[in-house]
Amino acid sequence: MMVGMLLWAWILLDSGACSASLPDITDRKFIDECVREHNKARSSVSPTASNMQHMIWDEGLAITAREWANKCLFEHSPKEVRRVNQTFSLGENIWAGFPPSIYDATRAIKGWVDEKQHYDFNGNQCTSVCGHYTQVVWANSFMVGCAAQLCPNGVQSTDFADKEGVIFVCTYGPAGNVNGRQPYESQGAACSGCKGACVDNLCSANWNGGSDYVSILVVRPIALIFTFITAYGVKHFYPDIFCYE
Repeated sequence: MMVGMLLWAWILLDSGACSASLPDITDRKFIDECVREHNKARSSVSPTASNMQHMIWDEGLAITAREWANKCLFEHSPKEVRRVNQTFSLGENIWAGFPPSIYDATRAIKGWVDEKQHYDFNGNQCTSVCGHYTQVVWANSFMVGCAAQLCPNGVQSTDFADKEGVIFVCTYGPAGNVNGRQPYESQGAACSGCKGACVDNLCSANWNGGSDYVSILVVRPIALIFTFITAYGVKHFYPDIFCYE
């Protein structure tokens, strides 16, 4: 069962500020910034995590984040949208603010990370909003994709819905904030619960995460290849057969 993550807003009144130039999801600087800030937070958790995966950028997740950000709605996407298959769901953090010139990916992610002051690891509970932080440092959430969207007509469901603003969405895979579970394991030294090299307290190899990873990284490409081979075989040996969808 996934715990719904709360939303975060950063509001700064500055009528004289000019609109920001927002990066595309293919912008290398933007990608590096998002990944860097997430991994910086993940490598500095306390107590030290023994199974914290190094987070990588995923283009598919970035597209998912962009599609939802384009709606300019300060609400989480439906769970059905964030479900990849029967066992794999996507996590989501959202930031919104105005005027557009205040947008900064590092600032937005830092806002989520600063919620760590409200999280009690031993008791696994929040004294205030901390769901964004626990998603950022969820050990098994090793993929991220983010997108920033300019909203000329305002970000709906905010106090500045009638003003030009920005919404910033990060999508995570697999999803964190599983009810009853801590975001990471603290038994042993950093990376002691992972295979592969350890860099900055993070496990650099992401191949030991279980069936979910196998489904994404192995099974799907094989299934896709098999589909193409099957389609080619049918067309070659049975040229008069037509399939309709």
